Amino acid sequence: MFTRGNLLQQIEQLLKSQGYKTSDTYEQGSFDIVARKNLLILLLKTFINIDSINEHNAHEMKQLANIFLASPIIIGEKSRNGLLEEGVIYERYDIPTITFETFKNMIVYNEYPEILADRGGYFVKIDGNVIKQYREEYSMSLKDLANLAHVSRATMYKYENGIVRANTETAMILEEILNTKVTLDIDLLKQPQKDDVEYTNDVNDLSKLGYGVLSTNKSPFDAVAKMKSSDKQSPLLTNVEKNRSEKTLKRMAIPLKDLSMVTTSEPVFIINNEKIKESIGTIPVIKSWELKEFENSKELLKMIRERKEN
Repeated sequence: MFTRGNLLQQIEQLLKSQGYKTSDTYEQGSFDIVARKNLLILLLKTFINIDSINEHNAHEMKQLANIFLASPIIIGEKSRNGLLEEGVIYERYDIPTITFETFKNMIVYNEYPEILADRGGYFVKIDGNVIKQYREEYSMSLKDLANLAHVSRATMYKYENGIVRANTETAMILEEILNTKVTLDIDLLKQPQKDDVEYTNDVNDLSKLGYGVLSTNKSPFDAVAKMKSSDKQSPLLTNVEKNRSEKTLKRMAIPLKDLSMVTTSEPVFIINNEKIKESIGTIPVIKSWELKEFENSKELLKMIRERKEN
């Protein structure tokens, strides 16, 4: 069995072997590692026992995934009920949770799981088009097919229209009747449906420029800001002064730079300290009073570019 450190190491090695760019690891945050390959971004968290995640951290992870247009995944070994099974998707606070082997099968072989563990057992998503095609080909009514599968007509209607999931036993019966695969693979690497992000307005004047601002508590940056009107503009990863010393800010610049490169975000410090010049390391610094003077986001981004190039 893996230790958590071993698990992270294995994940990082796997991703790099398959051409992913990976961040450093951040074990104390709402995510451990971020990985990117072309347009695909993964936000990953690891636990030996998947019940260790708490609701607050999971919520922040989902919010960040929404902003970065990333797929959030938890990778673990066991739960309070025992070892996790390969090829099965568990969930913790609506985040898909799988074993390392399941993750490896997706990344290396493009083999996606189709079984979901939930209260009451194991379930699968039924390909309703397969059922429709079969009924049309054999002129079979919903009721007749439902009788053969030992379910109600209403339930078969829901299977055909993708309204409910089926238990694995029913899926097997359907596959025997139709003599073909009826279950759908679940692509966890596909960007999930976008949820509303709970933006705040407490990071200086970014919200005045049209940004939604998400303050973080369990991440290596203070906040992330994204234009509410467009997904095309890169998010801003920001750290603020909070009476921190220049030495501390320089230390914070390292993960800020690292994560901005993987998430294709713009790193920026927003601070008050007059002694700090136009950048910390290679990261642009915008003074709070400068931020108040911008009329729109274009002016802010222009200054960020200028200070990045200097």
